[in-house]
Amino acid sequence: QVQLVESGGGLVQPGGSLRLSCVASGSIFKIYAMGWHRQAPGKQRELVAEITNGSSIEYADSVKGRFTISGDNIKNTVYLQMNSLKPEDTAVYYCNAFGQSIMGDSYPVDDFWGQGTQVTVSS
Repeated sequence: QVQLVESGGGLVQPGGSLRLSCVASGSIFKIYAMGWHRQAPGKQRELVAEITNGSSIEYADSVKGRFTISGDNIKNTVYLQMNSLKPEDTAVYYCNAFGQSIMGDSYPVDDFWGQGTQVTVSS
């Protein structure tokens, strides 16, 4: 099994900053990409940012210029620096990894998800 553990969520005022971290551990063969999704109440889960192990990066239009994703391939860790936070950024943020796990003598490809961390932007 592959486990993803997020940290760094919390309550922040509009205009403030937070840094989310996510570490993947367990029976990992190879990770190809890691990223962050979010889900606000009553809305669908959406991609926030993603980084591949080739350092290709993608951002949602709504966070471009405010959020920065970075990763450490050796540590299987991904970070999300969130600046100039807005109330509409309030959501549960989920870490995601796309890769291969080790199951006996097979290496199945799968998407792995963390439990989520709450980010609330409010005055």
